[in-house]
Amino acid sequence: MANVIYDKGRESFAKGEVSWSGDNIKAALIRTGAGHYVVNLATDQFLNIIASGDIIARTANLGTKTTAAGVMGAANTVFAAVTNGSPYGAVVVFDDTGTDNTSRLIAYIDTAAGLPSTGTGADVNLAWATDANKIFKL
Repeated sequence: MANVIYDKGRESFAKGEVSWSGDNIKAALIRTGAGHYVVNLATDQFLNIIASGDIIARTANLGTKTTAAGVMGAANTVFAAVTNGSPYGAVVVFDDTGTDNTSRLIAYIDTAAGLPSTGTGADVNLAWATDANKIFKL
């Protein structure tokens, strides 16, 4: 697959249900592959669609978010102490409401430096793309 925006995520931006600059936007490391999360861009809407065992780690709120020309950017972030032996293959960006069944999925990223990988117990530093589309472009 490629780095993409969920259809329901794009719809949520259009309806004003997600504010990149105002909401608590976070990222999660996701276990993918046989028997684990398989993305469905057309129908996946909330974080609870991903089994809790497939969410390996979450970041704090993304900082220094930018929105120039519809390009979403943010400061690099950290997944703290990713459990040793936990494989992950994607990063999901989501609008955190504090409850997984209302936290809207925004973007699915599986093509980036360091993906896939396996946790070692250390922090995993996430450096967002610095190209013209940064994290993603609406």
